[in-house]
Amino acid sequence: MRTESQPGKSHRDSIQEKALRINLDASRYGTFAEIGAGQEVARWFFRVGGASGTVAKTISAYDMAVSDAIYGPSDRYVSRRRLRAMLDHEYGLLVERLDMSRGDKTAFFAFANTVATSGFRKGNEGHGWMGIRFQATPRTEPSQILIHVRMLDKEADRQQEALGIIGVNLIHGTCYRHQKPEELIASLLDDLTWERVEVDMISFSGPAFAGVDNRLMALQLVEQRHTEAAMFTAEGEAVQWAEVLYKKPVLVQRGSFRPMTNPMLDMLEHAEAQFKADPALEGEEPIVLLEMTLRQLQVGDKIDHRDFLDRVDMLSALGHPVMISNFFRYHRLVQYLSRYTNKPIGLPLGVARLKDVLDEKFYTDVAGGLMESLGQLFHKGVKLYAYPSLDRDGKRTTADTMEVAPNLRHLYMHLLENGLVEKISGYNPDCLSAYAGDVLQQIQAGNAAWEKAVPPQIAEVIKKKGLFDCKP
Repeated sequence: MRTESQPGKSHRDSIQEKALRINLDASRYGTFAEIGAGQEVARWFFRVGGASGTVAKTISAYDMAVSDAIYGPSDRYVSRRRLRAMLDHEYGLLVERLDMSRGDKTAFFAFANTVATSGFRKGNEGHGWMGIRFQATPRTEPSQILIHVRMLDKEADRQQEALGIIGVNLIHGTCYRHQKPEELIASLLDDLTWERVEVDMISFSGPAFAGVDNRLMALQLVEQRHTEAAMFTAEGEAVQWAEVLYKKPVLVQRGSFRPMTNPMLDMLEHAEAQFKADPALEGEEPIVLLEMTLRQLQVGDKIDHRDFLDRVDMLSALGHPVMISNFFRYHRLVQYLSRYTNKPIGLPLGVARLKDVLDEKFYTDVAGGLMESLGQLFHKGVKLYAYPSLDRDGKRTTADTMEVAPNLRHLYMHLLENGLVEKISGYNPDCLSAYAGDVLQQIQAGNAAWEKAVPPQIAEVIKKKGLFDCKP
């Protein structure tokens, strides 16, 4: 379960104090464009006084025809594309109109959001895109921050209130904390809690963030409990879930990937082939995700950010998006993904992990125990693809030969016979003898034997970039 944002943090400025500080800062001046939830962010700057020192213009183009006339047509109004169009237009106008008269002493910014509150349409989740394009100092090239937020309050007015608060936090963080993006991220939920707002995507770009790696920023969102999961592409671009998964079948391989070994890739490739062959997909190409959890990234009680980047640099060779999550149990992962797709979900896993899924000791804190967890896991076309294991004594275990507790045998047979658990066939038995821990030790010791235990494209990246303290 997520915890309160920034526990134990010392005194911080209130939203009123943040807005007033910006209003009194003569070096900042900008435009506010807000669509979908009122002018909730701009309202704070008018409420606290001195808004003439900050606000060049506010605009709220609610009518679609008017909005299209200003920002260009769009097939989706609450989207990253629409947000960028708003920022492009408003920032360009601001600089065009005011640079000559005050550009030598003013750092300009354009703030925008496009939002859908739950409002009068029942069942519609409140969410929105928010961003700011800004000059770090007068007459410098602009930089940009984009975020996606989920507003979790049930009432539309509470969602609007939360939107106004997080907007002020974003502008204040941009003005005074952009040199330290981790602190900027930490400040986004000031005066809010995780029960009201989730920030599941953030992207930094431009000269003010020349040294910022958006993959680390995605990790920060999860590490600081702003969201339970974040995602980026193989190229390192931060993406929001609906942009990638909306109404798509999804195959997710979980792992520590330290490093990616032959059996891991063999499992993924054969599971993907069987998943594609499932009639429920109707021939549609699935999205393949590689997932790491915070638990798998921890070294002691901390997360080694360099080690994290080593892993994602390595995984980029496979060309799949990478997911960072705080999900220990599989059913929570499935519940999260089901927000964004109603298509089948496939989960490849080794039989050792499958045995854990069926172990009652891991569900003592779940009201319905193992049965509740399995009920939440196996819904809407979810299927587990079980890959065999080979122990140190040479004993091979498959989905058919895996032992389960006597009281769970009939349950397990039910899962097998109804195709909810499907054994992976056609695998390469020569891959099974590679163990990730052994391979990592060989990499760090300079023992060339490791290269035979990992896929060639992975070995090339590890050697080229010196990942995992790779020695010649």
